[in-house]
Parts: sequence; structure tokens; C-alpha cells
Amino acid sequence: MRGLAGKVAVVTGAAGGIGAATVRRLVEAGAQVVAVDTAVAQPPPAGAAAWVRADVSTEDGVEAYMSAAVERFGRVDLHHLNAGISGSFATLPELTAAEFDRVMAVNVRGVFLGVRAAFRQYEAQDGTGGIVITGSIGSLRGSADLLAYQTSKHAVLGILHGAAMYGGPLGVRVNAVAPGIVPTDLFAATPDAVGGKDDMARRASSTPLRRAGTGEDVAAVVAFLLSDEAAYMTGEVVSVDGGASIVSTVRPSGGAGAWDFAGYDRALYGRDLR
Repeated sequence: MRGLAGKVAVVTGAAGGIGAATVRRLVEAGAQVVAVDTAVAQPPPAGAAAWVRADVSTEDGVEAYMSAAVERFGRVDLHHLNAGISGSFATLPELTAAEFDRVMAVNVRGVFLGVRAAFRQYEAQDGTGGIVITGSIGSLRGSADLLAYQTSKHAVLGILHGAAMYGGPLGVRVNAVAPGIVPTDLFAATPDAVGGKDDMARRASSTPLRRAGTGEDVAAVVAFLLSDEAAYMTGEVVSVDGGASIVSTVRPSGGAGAWDFAGYDRALYGRDLR
């Protein structure tokens, strides 16, 4: 894609899943990539020019990865702010304030700090560039679980729109991707939970494309949004969800009446509601 070769890119949450796939995709396109994650046991993603271990929810962590990128390459052109956590599957009454705050710190504060650092660096280098935020189908829709995660993914759209408005006149484009069901380690800690990792393939089978997504599916769209091919796009949220967000669940083709609500209610609420 035009405009990626020779550029310097930062990718957060790069140790696996969508982040690692984005690193590979940008490297293939000729970019120099600084991979960022908190993981200490994993090697850097293949092809990454630099590897920084940092906590994106802290100012020191964001300063560390930005400083490392600038020290190595002298500038940063592209940012994929992808780091995030799923948080607890606790029901709403059982969700603690501490757990809610933990998810917001990584998923919202981390994005804010990353966007702010990107704009500060663009100003310092008197340049332009592109930013892509990883949202979620949870940015656009609701469900009865993962309340902190959903709230955080709605919140990043506020950052997206404000940053796109601010950045437009400066030549800085800001967009987001909204992945649907993409089995990654984000949900690995909750394999047996209702809505957890182990039943992702089954749930994805109800989308129009009848399959779960891959990190590569999302990375391809991220690379497009960062490239010059998307030069007239900013403030957009691009769904990468197999068509899940277009489904009318009250029509037969969308699965209307096909769910076992009694089983779902027992799993979520601990009793039959009807």
C-alpha cells in the first residue's frame, strides 16, 4: 500500500493477536516498527525493528516507548494504539470498582496517553501522520456482560472523534477498527466463561461470513487506514466483524428464536427468568 514503506510505526499490544499481526503486516509493507507490550517472556514479533516493554496506562510507560522510537529512528509517523484488556466477566452487581478502573486505565487512559504522545511528537518533528485505535464491536453494540470492557470501547470513540477533529487541519488522520469475534489471548484467561474464548468459533458462526476473524483480517484494515490509500478518511470506525454489526436479530436470517434463552439466563443470572 502507498505510504507505508520507510515510515516509522509504533504498535502497542504487540506481543500477540491483532498487534502482532499488524507488526508483521507493516513490516511486509516496508515500515520500521517499534513493538510495545508488557510481556516479558515472549520474544519480539517477527520483523520488529525494536521491542519496548512498557505499561501503556502510565505516563512513564508511554514516554518510554515514544522515547525509544525517537531515539532509534528520529521520528514516529504511524501509531496503532491496540493494547487492551478484557476485564472481568463478573455480572454487573458483582463487578468491583477496582476492576472497572483497571480496565479503563488500560483501554481508555492508555489510548488517551498514546494519542496525546503522538500529537506531541508530530508537533516536535513538524510533521503529519496517521493513528489507528483498536475499538471493538463492543464500541457499537451492547450486551449484558463485560460491562467495563464495553464502556471502555465506547469511550475510545470519544477520543477518536475529538482527535480526528483536532488533527484534521494539521494533516493528522485518526481512525479506528472495530473487530468482532477474533480469538486471541485477550480472552484466554476466561476459556470456560459464557462468552469466553472456548465458544468464540460457535458464536462467530452466526455472522454472515459464518466464521471467526483472524488477527491478519484486522491487521490488513489497520494497514489500509494507516496508508495513503485512506488519505481522505478520518474519524471513521471500520467494522471488521464478519458482518455481525449488520445483522437484524429479529429476522429469521439473523437467528431470531433460535437461542436457548433459558440456558443463557441460568448461566448469567443463576436462575430461570421465564
